[in-house]
Amino acid sequence: MNANLFAALRAAFPTDLDACAIECADGDQLSYSWRDIDRATAMMANLLASLDLPAGSRVAVQTEKSVEALLLYLAVLRAGFVYLPLNNAYQSAELEYFIQDARPAVFVCSGRQFGWISKLAFQAGTQYVFTLNEDRSGTLLDRAAHHADSHVIAEKSTDDMAAILYTSGTTGRSKGAMLSHGNLLSNARMLKDYWDWRSSDVLIHALPIFHVHGLFVASHGALLNGSRMIWFSKFEPKAVIRRLSDATVFMGVPTLYTRMLAEPTLTDEAAGTMRLFISGSAPLLIETWRDWQERTGHLILERYGMSETLMLTSNPCRPRDGERKGGTVGPALPGVALRIVSDEGKACAVEEIGHIQVRGPNVFSGYWQMPEKTREEFTADGWFKTGDVGRVDADGYVSIVGRSKDLIITGGFNVYPAEIEGFLNELPGVAESAVIGVPHPDFGEAVVAVVIARPGAQPDVGALSAQLRQRIAGFKVPKAMLLATELPRNAMGKVQKKLLREQHAELFQ
Repeated sequence: MNANLFAALRAAFPTDLDACAIECADGDQLSYSWRDIDRATAMMANLLASLDLPAGSRVAVQTEKSVEALLLYLAVLRAGFVYLPLNNAYQSAELEYFIQDARPAVFVCSGRQFGWISKLAFQAGTQYVFTLNEDRSGTLLDRAAHHADSHVIAEKSTDDMAAILYTSGTTGRSKGAMLSHGNLLSNARMLKDYWDWRSSDVLIHALPIFHVHGLFVASHGALLNGSRMIWFSKFEPKAVIRRLSDATVFMGVPTLYTRMLAEPTLTDEAAGTMRLFISGSAPLLIETWRDWQERTGHLILERYGMSETLMLTSNPCRPRDGERKGGTVGPALPGVALRIVSDEGKACAVEEIGHIQVRGPNVFSGYWQMPEKTREEFTADGWFKTGDVGRVDADGYVSIVGRSKDLIITGGFNVYPAEIEGFLNELPGVAESAVIGVPHPDFGEAVVAVVIARPGAQPDVGALSAQLRQRIAGFKVPKAMLLATELPRNAMGKVQKKLLREQHAELFQ
């Protein structure tokens, strides 16, 4: 049996292939039928097959969100290659590392970025660079138009790699999490049942499609259920609220919920047809959870996952599976094993805080070309160390209380301080820096840098920010940069970031 994820998604298409599959809610109001998806992915898959790429070739993609970008992802699966999504905010220093590390055979970028990206790609040995723009123009579609609109789905096994997702590393080196067709399909099928997807469901898709939440959880959910998507290329709270009455399911990061709560048009009547609101990618404040219930009558379902593991826990969807508890991410999902252990590796008692470890068919096989790092992140008995710290209550509900690796989650995006510090410390006039996350009413957490100047130097924080913005993604650039004469340290000389976070906790309040 063909274990290709696309084969399972294609088998779930409704019998009426001319029914609407994706409706564009912004721009030119286009709609795509299930037949359109089948034909377009076939043409793109045939284009990729015509390039004579080696087995396991990576296809790296950094484009604006569009339906065609989603179809490209499906076509890469269909053709049997490995999809490598990249945040479209990444700049040259970041992209150079990804290209050098992953060595993609194909890179797809927006036309306006072609000049500098193609130079980086070709220098690293990439054979083909195509363009894909949000207005459905570009060389990828031009070339694909000359290929047949039928295609035999490539044969894949459960363990064959389907995607690589780069996650920031605490040392500044990003790691490529290798996800298999089996990882992705097992998680999608389990969520289809646990979240009670129904034939009448319509999904509002307003998330980016370069990470797990938008690309896998949301897209796979609708496709595997044969459900229509109302597609937003960018999140705009007023526009999304207007379309709630045409939908039943919405997935978002906490920032999206806080922005909708700021709109007076968000009412219980506006959300009257909705069945399920899901939140993830960052902690949801209990105040947001309560405010949403008061305004709409709905309890947001919060869940927890990672790039390396896909979804791990979820508050229940159906009453028979339990209640939804605000401030928790719910119990471990069916088929997922989760344990909390102490620093010494011993099992923690109920409500005792410890390190979260997991295993299951959804858990990745390891990091791309990092065997030693892979071994470090798994225990001797095969459990993956998430790096998160949490506790489990008497009902099995998990609460995440911190991150052992100083991860900052801002607006649903992951930022590791060491990476930003590495770039900051290279800038003129900077002797040292410490990057922390502090509470922010809109983004959940904001990136803040405390900078120590070199002797005799007087760095301008505005200039430092401008230089950073040219090198790294905008969401990683500190929202505040503070000059200081020294950093608090412990007896061993280590910077006390906990103390820094406490000192600046009210910076954005």
